[in-house]
Amino acid sequence: MRTTTDWRIEPRAWDDPEGVALRAGQRAELDARFGRDDHEPGPVPSASDMEVFLVAVGEDGAAVACGGLRELEPGTAEVKRMFVRPETRGSGVAPALLAALEATARERGWHTLRLETGDEARMPDANRFYEREGYLRIPRYGHYVDSDISICYEKRLDR
Repeated sequence: MRTTTDWRIEPRAWDDPEGVALRAGQRAELDARFGRDDHEPGPVPSASDMEVFLVAVGEDGAAVACGGLRELEPGTAEVKRMFVRPETRGSGVAPALLAALEATARERGWHTLRLETGDEARMPDANRFYEREGYLRIPRYGHYVDSDISICYEKRLDR
């Protein structure tokens, strides 16, 4: 198993080829988990609205994980496209990447992070991960209010 010293986390452009490949891997996994390709209740992230996009790169130079931040309102951002390649899960890269996103949010003056993930039937591992990392389940917000496949979380970064 890898340790947290086996990768570096760096900002990348939204259209970075390795980031695009990671997001395609996430999309394929979600399509399989949900049994359909219409599992995104909110607006699809794009280069125009993703203010932060980080990629974790392994010792061999391969991109292994990604995640981004999109501002929702002053002081609040949304975690989007958090994904770790299946063969890298359990290595500690996910908590390291999320910590880097949180640190970047603080630097930008965002005091609250929110996120949407899938329901317990389809995304139990994601729900456990965010709860373990201190995110609290909240009522569905914004575009997710009427989504029966969504679970939402929030973390105050000033605590």
